[in-house]
Amino acid sequence: MSLATIHTRAAVGIDAPEVTVEVHLGNGLPGLSIVGLPEAAVKESKDRVRAALLNARFEFPARRITISLAPADLPKEGGRFDLPIALGILAASGQIPADALQRYEFIGELALGGQLRSVRGCLPVALQARSAGRTLVVPVENADEAALVSNTTILPAAHLLEVVAHLHGETLIAPHTAQHRGAGDQHPPDLAEVYGQPHARRALEIAAAGNHSLLMFGPPGTGKTMLASRLPGIQPPMSEEESVESAAIASISEAGFDFALWGQRPFRAPHHTASAVALVGGGSHPRPGEISLAHNGVLFLDELPEFDRKVLEVLREPLESGHITISRAARQAQFPARFQLVAAMNPCPCGYLGHPSGRCHCSGEQVARYRARISGPLLDRIDMHIEVPPLPRGVLQDEQQGETSATVQARVVACRERQLARSGKANAQLNNREIKRDCRLSKEDAQILEQATERLGLSARAHHRILKVARTIADLAGSAAIGQGHLGEAISYRKLDRQ
Repeated sequence: MSLATIHTRAAVGIDAPEVTVEVHLGNGLPGLSIVGLPEAAVKESKDRVRAALLNARFEFPARRITISLAPADLPKEGGRFDLPIALGILAASGQIPADALQRYEFIGELALGGQLRSVRGCLPVALQARSAGRTLVVPVENADEAALVSNTTILPAAHLLEVVAHLHGETLIAPHTAQHRGAGDQHPPDLAEVYGQPHARRALEIAAAGNHSLLMFGPPGTGKTMLASRLPGIQPPMSEEESVESAAIASISEAGFDFALWGQRPFRAPHHTASAVALVGGGSHPRPGEISLAHNGVLFLDELPEFDRKVLEVLREPLESGHITISRAARQAQFPARFQLVAAMNPCPCGYLGHPSGRCHCSGEQVARYRARISGPLLDRIDMHIEVPPLPRGVLQDEQQGETSATVQARVVACRERQLARSGKANAQLNNREIKRDCRLSKEDAQILEQATERLGLSARAHHRILKVARTIADLAGSAAIGQGHLGEAISYRKLDRQ
């Protein structure tokens, strides 16, 4: 047989589209050509494959070899196609049986001696292989990652010879089982370590319960960063689907996936010098940015006004849509980005506006200019704005701690279950039609909200966000309807709208 077909997968953003490797041996001068938009690393695979086959004591056909990577209009990059190309050459030259190849998908880079090296983005490949109903053969180093996908068969191989022996039926490769499917090895810091700040703790609980975005402002050292870092510990535990989604995004990033973080909500805290590309992703070969790496978790922006204004403006669309589309001249990639935004800022350039010490000497113009670094449209999209005041004297010496993260998380989980039973999503994700259905107010409460909207100059978007926060507060209280107390508390969390 002079024609063989092998199944593998490319990497396009978080997707892993199927690629069919067709190998044909024809007459003519010996040579090897690869067609189908191969990039430099793929073109170089012919030298790696040739050396690997010869060093593994296989015959390299002295014929005209044509390798087609279909679909032809999909760009191919990386060394992930080495293993399928090598197997295609062996099958086309009759050195391995070709009849069993259709049940498998292969991915892996070859060393010159035939060893298999790991590749990036193996988890999305495993997800698509499961959907196609095929067994996936991967390098040993990728086996744990690929096996995180349940109900799929993963065969780990360390060398090309192991794969060939398996296809011949001589020495079968045992399916791999993930070793890290329990809870993560690391635990987020506990909320009990935060002294005082009952108002901020309450706001943090509401934000976790409804997946609301939150902006905290106050002088340095009041606990804003401590509160933000403890948000993942009170959020509902991740579902299997959410864990796989977040792990798949980390899998295609430069850092890769850390198994110690399996099942834990991501917490990303980029420095204020981060660029727009670092936040949303990009590059000639699009990679996920911080907002995608924070998918199903928390994106914490400390010192919010210190970020470049153009950088902050790129957050507007993903805050609404839950995804980001990166377009380049040659390709387009879409990444999920349903993150919970938590931000912190000082009230003025020196940070001590309103501090009991009276050390602030910032003028009104300086304060206004400082706060104007955050645009109104972005501020409008943040559900809750709260002040975190200085701690009263003696609080740090108080031996009585507040509630633990586990205690607060139990209430948050019960609240989130009410939301899922009612609308199938967190309150922060309700659309306009669902707000009308689930966030109804009495006639008197509707008038109160209208008066607050007019007095504070709120937009229709802020009006809807108050309703969603009020719905979460009512859910925490176990109330089927939004009461006046729930609404009043929700309005109080629009602090910066009054400045």
